Amino acid sequence: MRKSLLLISLLGVLVACGEQQVDAPIAPTSVPLNQPAGSSATPLAEATAVIVPSPEPTTSAGKPAPNAPTEVVAPTNPISLPAGFGISVFQSKLTGPRMLTIGPDGAIYTAERGEDRIVRLPDRNADGLADGVEVIADGFDSPSSMIFDQAGNLYVAETTKVIKLTQPDAEGKYTQRQTIIDGLPDGGHSTRTLLFNADESKLYVAIGSSCNVCDEDDERRAAVMEYDPDGSNGRIYAKGLRNAVGITWRPGSNELWATNNGRDMLGDDQPPETVNVATSDGLDFGWPRCHSGRIADPEFGKAANACEGVTPPAVEMQAHSAPLGLAFGNGSNFPEPYQSGLFVAFHGSWNRSTPTGYKVVFVPITDGKAGNAQDFATGWLTDAGAVWGRPVDVIVGRDGSLYISDDAGGAIYRVFAK
Repeated sequence: MRKSLLLISLLGVLVACGEQQVDAPIAPTSVPLNQPAGSSATPLAEATAVIVPSPEPTTSAGKPAPNAPTEVVAPTNPISLPAGFGISVFQSKLTGPRMLTIGPDGAIYTAERGEDRIVRLPDRNADGLADGVEVIADGFDSPSSMIFDQAGNLYVAETTKVIKLTQPDAEGKYTQRQTIIDGLPDGGHSTRTLLFNADESKLYVAIGSSCNVCDEDDERRAAVMEYDPDGSNGRIYAKGLRNAVGITWRPGSNELWATNNGRDMLGDDQPPETVNVATSDGLDFGWPRCHSGRIADPEFGKAANACEGVTPPAVEMQAHSAPLGLAFGNGSNFPEPYQSGLFVAFHGSWNRSTPTGYKVVFVPITDGKAGNAQDFATGWLTDAGAVWGRPVDVIVGRDGSLYISDDAGGAIYRVFAK
């Protein structure tokens, strides 16, 4: 009965957040587990509103960080972090905040999907708390991500289109908008994530599959598309990625790193969730016939050479963790190895007999090679099995802190070095 109630609760959160997956477990095969660490605290209705002094963050050289925050708002429940780190609620009472970006003004921006708008969360007095929620554009249809170009124009991704916003007024609200990409496939995995390359000569759009596992009619599905900045000349950059919600470049390289949500209905522990690296265009990461570069799909990978020509992932992680946003620690005031490693937000499972995910993990990177994922921020899934938050995206702010969006809890968190 308890498991049934938990499943109903998780499904309710899932529907509210717009994720679509199905699962009917069959006999699993074994992969190493990355079990969640949680808190035994009883969930509260809202984040604690008491503001207390925060230890002053320092750089790895021991010097005070620039614009060192001075205030902390405790999260609803305890969040476990490695020694030397703290966490604060940067902004609460949002409705479905999804992907994050840094604006030309240095402020944090998020796609508030539940309100169909893009909002700015400035911290002008550098106290570590957002000054408020400032709407810069609204009237969208479930926006999931946005990105600025160097000219200050804003690109917003809906499920079926990419919209370019121009001519901000004195308050930073955009007065003109133009659809530059239209007719993207609808249904199935509905989020779209945007990314420019270094010189902004190309715009990338991540598009998930229409199904759990199938042969797609539209080749743009389960792929990362590449376009000219005006939305023309679209072509497939990488394929075989069932649902690559998070995409980013490794600093100082031309490597496109992408999270990938593996298929359902192969049991609790298969196939692994992955982080995949496209070192060049045209790579095939295998879906639907091959998973993680080595596991032939029981339905679509029956051929003896099902995994031939498939690029293996850089990282394998616990199945059903639902990795979404990812960010390198470059630019943070965190000590090594965090500055050169990768942070990944786990949205969390809804279809596993024992829930997993609901946390942020860290992947150390040495000479461009990824190590094993390790827990960094845990506690949104408690020891009692209650879920009170679902991390979506991670980004390093101008102040050197790591910011985490949580669409179920309606909050943005700031992780800082003490």
